[in-house]
Amino acid sequence: MKRTTIFIVILLLTGMTVFAQAPDMSFYTEEYNRSGATVFDLQDILLVVSNENFTGIGEFYQNAITVFIRNLPNFSGSNQRVAVEGAARLILRGLAAEKHNPAATDIWYLIQYFDIAHQQNDGYLMYEALVAMGQVGAKEYAYNIAEILSGFNARATTNQELKSQIQRVVPGAVNALEALSEPIGVKPILIASAGWYDTDIRDIASSALINIINALGEVIGDIIDEIMRDPFNSIAIKYKAWEELLHSNAPDTAKAKVAAAALEASYVAIGSTPDSMNQLRFMRMESIDTIRVLGVHKDHSDAVYAYLERTYREAFETANRDFESIIRVANTLSAVKSDEAVDLLTQFLRQINVRRQSGPWGTSERDIMYVLLQVIANTRTQSTQTVQLLRIMQSSSNYTGAEQNWVRNTLSALGF
Repeated sequence: MKRTTIFIVILLLTGMTVFAQAPDMSFYTEEYNRSGATVFDLQDILLVVSNENFTGIGEFYQNAITVFIRNLPNFSGSNQRVAVEGAARLILRGLAAEKHNPAATDIWYLIQYFDIAHQQNDGYLMYEALVAMGQVGAKEYAYNIAEILSGFNARATTNQELKSQIQRVVPGAVNALEALSEPIGVKPILIASAGWYDTDIRDIASSALINIINALGEVIGDIIDEIMRDPFNSIAIKYKAWEELLHSNAPDTAKAKVAAAALEASYVAIGSTPDSMNQLRFMRMESIDTIRVLGVHKDHSDAVYAYLERTYREAFETANRDFESIIRVANTLSAVKSDEAVDLLTQFLRQINVRRQSGPWGTSERDIMYVLLQVIANTRTQSTQTVQLLRIMQSSSNYTGAEQNWVRNTLSALGF
């Protein structure tokens, strides 16, 4: 008995089946393949098999879909339509449950056969076939499915019947692309999540978008980066892509890369409505915060520093000075601590020093001077130019005793 138990454990650990065997489907297959079998006969056999809840019968369903497609021209009568749809549904669900990949080509045939482009189709079977494609792992058809969804995304309609048909199919395409988790699926799902569909359809796409982002890992950074930089994508699409990535479980390196693209997009894109202008501002502020936490991505470092400088400059030079943006940029550069970051902070402080010498000078400039001195101290820089500027300011009679003391404290924090 002990030896038997040990043998069973070994078989289980090695992945071998101890007791379970694929059921004998020879009788059902023989009946299904019988010459002269009607579509009603096929449906009845499929229903019996389905109710048995068999597993490990992918080959049975592979044969079933092959025979079914071969005989479809013989099942063209209007009285046979319900049985055709019933048989197709049972086959597709069986293949999906078995995750039987070799059937992908035949499933693709049924997607086209039940396409809502044909007047007799209502969308239900096209939905079933698309879901099955995802479940069988038909990655070789991911491009084709993405094309289907992209086509629907571009077909906004007020025709309620057509809209209903499309919205029956769209969740199937979204489900398939989510299951396949191929890069090609990201953009059409993204557009669907912000598209012309009803709220429940957009919610399905939004949920799928998060899942596919999480599944793709590092490569998602390249995909969203391209979406952000494409001038043909709307501000709403770019904003949605950035927000979903930011709140996903994607790698930090991917988020850092897209943060650079989001910062650039916030300036390159032009908002024409209050909503779009707010989206650009939120994207800018969030991207700067992300850079502060995750750093500057090596592929876009030059652009990041250029746009950080622009953000600060525009915030400084506006009539109603934007202190929130000034402090955000200063804190980000201080956290990054790179040579380029220190050079920018030194440039900003030099600008303040010029203001103190020749004006205008007021409470605003004084407050900014204090912030810049604090963040420069936090960098612990040993930059010669920075230290020299601080020494000039420390000894300048233009500054009050309190202001000189701020400079002295910064030098002390830097070790001078």
